[in-house]
Amino acid sequence: MIQTTNLSKSYGGRLLFENLTFAVGPREVIGLVGRNGCGKSTLTKIILGFETEDEGTVSIPKGYKLGHLDQHINFTHPTVVSEVGSVLPKDQQMMTYKAEKILFGLGFTKNDLKKSPGDFSGGYQLRINLAKCLINEPDLLILDEPTNYLDILSINWMKGVLRNYPGEVLLITHDKSFMDSVITHTAGIHRGVLKKIKGKTNKYYEQVSLDEDIYLKTRDNQIKKKKDLEKFVEKFRAKASKATQAQSKMKQIEKLNIGENLGAEKRLGFKFSYAKTHAKALAKIKDLSFGFDKDKILFSDLNLEIKSKDRIAVIGKNGKGKTTLLNVVSGKLSPLTGGTEFHPSTLVGYYQQTNRKDLSPNLSIIEEIGSENPQLGLSEIRGICGAMMFSGDAAKKKIKVLSGGEQSRVLLGKVLAHPTNLLLLDEPTNHLDIESIDALIEEVNSFDGPVFFVTHNEDFLKRVATKLVVFKKGKASVFNGRYKEFLEKEGWEDEEVRPKDQGNTKNTSSDNTEILDANTSRVEKRIDDLSAKIISLEEQMKKNTVTMSADDKNLNIQNKQIQKKIDKLYQEIESLMLEL
Repeated sequence: MIQTTNLSKSYGGRLLFENLTFAVGPREVIGLVGRNGCGKSTLTKIILGFETEDEGTVSIPKGYKLGHLDQHINFTHPTVVSEVGSVLPKDQQMMTYKAEKILFGLGFTKNDLKKSPGDFSGGYQLRINLAKCLINEPDLLILDEPTNYLDILSINWMKGVLRNYPGEVLLITHDKSFMDSVITHTAGIHRGVLKKIKGKTNKYYEQVSLDEDIYLKTRDNQIKKKKDLEKFVEKFRAKASKATQAQSKMKQIEKLNIGENLGAEKRLGFKFSYAKTHAKALAKIKDLSFGFDKDKILFSDLNLEIKSKDRIAVIGKNGKGKTTLLNVVSGKLSPLTGGTEFHPSTLVGYYQQTNRKDLSPNLSIIEEIGSENPQLGLSEIRGICGAMMFSGDAAKKKIKVLSGGEQSRVLLGKVLAHPTNLLLLDEPTNHLDIESIDALIEEVNSFDGPVFFVTHNEDFLKRVATKLVVFKKGKASVFNGRYKEFLEKEGWEDEEVRPKDQGNTKNTSSDNTEILDANTSRVEKRIDDLSAKIISLEEQMKKNTVTMSADDKNLNIQNKQIQKKIDKLYQEIESLMLEL
């Protein structure tokens, strides 16, 4: 068991946490939550030894191995499979099937394995680092935002890995649905204090809310008691008959320990500026086709009407054309055939997380957001800055000193700076904490115009999407229904064909792996199908719980039966993971 005792850490006079005591028990999968900047990543870096604590200790058992997802890219081997295998002990480095199994789960194909790691995009290079982290099976696996560059299929595969991980896991992720699907415990840093509970994130947040309510009520009672005592002392201190009692009351006042008032924590709180329109359809996509190479078409003959209340999610594997579709619809890229017809009153607001390079590094946040709409006054610009959690002097910071997450919030602020009635959002949840994502979901759902978006965050998908554009089997098609309905009716499958090498008939390790590919695909597809069934059953249990009254025995019995089914499905998944 790993243990931290009385840890304290400050940066530039700002206290992140103090007297933090925390333990990771055997086989625990712990979700670490808290607002951005509260110290989650710092805590993991202290545990890993990358940063030093101001006070306190970290106790790690002798021989206990730590592993983490390295965000820095440093490849030294010629192929993807040899790079991943290089972290294994020397006597295991020829066991390439271990590396291949993990790489396939993370979305690499058979042909990818022999390519140079440097040939891949930044997102796929981080996947290679993730594979290097997983292959060694450390005793404690520390993952900081592992889903940021994973597509939905790879995220589902990761769920199976973490549910059946033989050691302990400490997980930081903004994807609440992903976290809740794998964790056994939730630990959160809130107001500089860490609390750990057994259970999912909702249980943790309910407990934090309850603790704060109790604290505030206790504080109010203490304040009232102090006022009553002070009135008594003021009234009777001059009377000889009451002097002794007054002295006693004064001592009680001195002993009262009234806690500090809890200030409101920063929260992403904003409203998109809606430009009124009476149009029933803001845009019509007609016979749309696109490919960077005419021999490699990403999507073709796509037809879709974007109506006033639509919430349309674009989903599928990475590299299939999801963001490209948004760029074609917005006019940033020209289609091969077809096009998008906008209603004359349409005003598009386009948020792109990859547009950080377009920010001017020497401008302040105020200047950058103000440049989007010169008609805005300073107070209005400052209001947007505050909504993006840049209040007061923080809004004067230069873009170049901001973190990636802070720059993403500036980009979102620029979308708020001008009126829109059609929102295009590309991965809007990346770099936001769970509380900020909740705020974003609320605002997107209350926006009066349609929203067309790309996301891999399943919580966002489930709570927002009313229609889908699905990239699957080499084409993009429209699914008229919510994400849950898509999982129930169609679902995902391992669609990647891994071609066999031609001409080489020697019985090498790679050839042996090719023989296993068919079985591997079958087992992985079964795991994905079972995961989808579990998600559906868990949603049914949630609905039953919401509608169930205290004496509703039928729904209670039904929930117990559903839980038994879920337990059996998890047992089958565990067996399949062993088979893999």
